[in-house]
Amino acid sequence: MWYIGKRLLQSVFTLFIIITIVFSLLRLMPEEGYLGAAAEKMTPEQQEIILTNLGLRDPLLVQLGNFYMDLFKGDLGTSVTYRTDVPVTTIISEKIMYSLFFGLGAVALSLIIGVPLGILMAHMKGRWLDRLGTGYIVFVVAVPAAVYYIFIQMYVTDIFNLPLLFDEYNKMSWILPLTSMALAPTASYAMWMRRYMVDELNKDYIKLARAKGVKERTLMFRHVMRNAFIPMAQYLPATILFTITGSIYIESLYSIPGMGGLLVDAIQRQDNSVVQGLVLIFSSLGIIGLFLGDLAMALVDPRIKLGKGGSTR
Repeated sequence: MWYIGKRLLQSVFTLFIIITIVFSLLRLMPEEGYLGAAAEKMTPEQQEIILTNLGLRDPLLVQLGNFYMDLFKGDLGTSVTYRTDVPVTTIISEKIMYSLFFGLGAVALSLIIGVPLGILMAHMKGRWLDRLGTGYIVFVVAVPAAVYYIFIQMYVTDIFNLPLLFDEYNKMSWILPLTSMALAPTASYAMWMRRYMVDELNKDYIKLARAKGVKERTLMFRHVMRNAFIPMAQYLPATILFTITGSIYIESLYSIPGMGGLLVDAIQRQDNSVVQGLVLIFSSLGIIGLFLGDLAMALVDPRIKLGKGGSTR
């Protein structure tokens, strides 16, 4: 409880700093962006009225105070230029489910394939499966993602007769974006799982267990795999939570109406309310993910104690 309380206070303070800095930086952007394409047709008086109504003529501290007062009420404000007068929560809620579905699906697919692949590569180190898996990892790491994303969209669609663009009513159009999104995480999980398992297999306690006649299956699953998974457990919660943010490139490539391009569009249109809402969500996800990662490490490794004692992490 002491650790949780301390981390919560740190998290709130970190969020406050992030939001305050982003809020202040957004106010340094040119004012013409708040007026949109109609700015050229407005008189200076009309422009001044709009900027005053948006609260941009108030002192920075007053604007910041008003923002936090609305935030405590659960109000993230309304869109100014992205979708005029539409609540930010409405805009985000319309897009978040697409990114969440594809993100969670990609994480699940990459775990189902990547972790067993890494285990088999470690078990068959130096043999054909290890070489094949290493080649896949090197390809994914070395080749820019944009190259094989476009290759998949241009050629795999013809080979398997799959839709080129996303259509929520056509289940077949979900396959390629989901597969593309899972390629890099699969390689990452396989690479790290192999590395950690090879490290564990070379440790003295494994050699001693083999000398005592412990079965290889028992060694691999009860000892090696569990210890190898400990470092990965720290980053898994953050990876799952960050699926909400979406993939900018894949969502643009397949025309998926998710969260991936929302932040970029909002910044380009100088929609402060949307940007602030997204920064708040993304920052919260990052902080919560790190916190859950620490708890996950303590759960899978009894040697780690989170608290005031000498063996804190």
